Amino acid sequence: MTPIQVLLGFAAWTLLLIAGVFLYRGMRFLTGTPINHWPRGNKPADDAPFVKRLEDAHANCLENLPVFAVIVLVAAALGRLADIQALAPWVLYARIGQSLAHLSGTGPVNVFVRASFWSVQLALFGWMLVKLLA
Repeated sequence: MTPIQVLLGFAAWTLLLIAGVFLYRGMRFLTGTPINHWPRGNKPADDAPFVKRLEDAHANCLENLPVFAVIVLVAAALGRLADIQALAPWVLYARIGQSLAHLSGTGPVNVFVRASFWSVQLALFGWMLVKLLA
């Protein structure tokens, strides 16, 4: 995969997560929940725990997507996509792993695994930046 394809995969994964939340809320709305039941910044207590974790996994994607996008787009602008070609797919794999760990639960092992995948992404971002700045 090229870094651009990986970036698009990251964006697609982010959209897939929010689509799950949208479908859940749409079904709740169709069964009588008021449309304004989900104000920004407030997670209703009656939402399913899995959906709350889905929202959080989506938010985690939004935190890292801009950083990754800048790295890939700057590499493209500099004509240096080849410099990050081998590392870029691992960002997506770590992102998906982090999301899946997030969705699987909130126990100590889940949080450790999730934090490990997040750390891998940060290390990869740093590594790609070093390669681009060299």
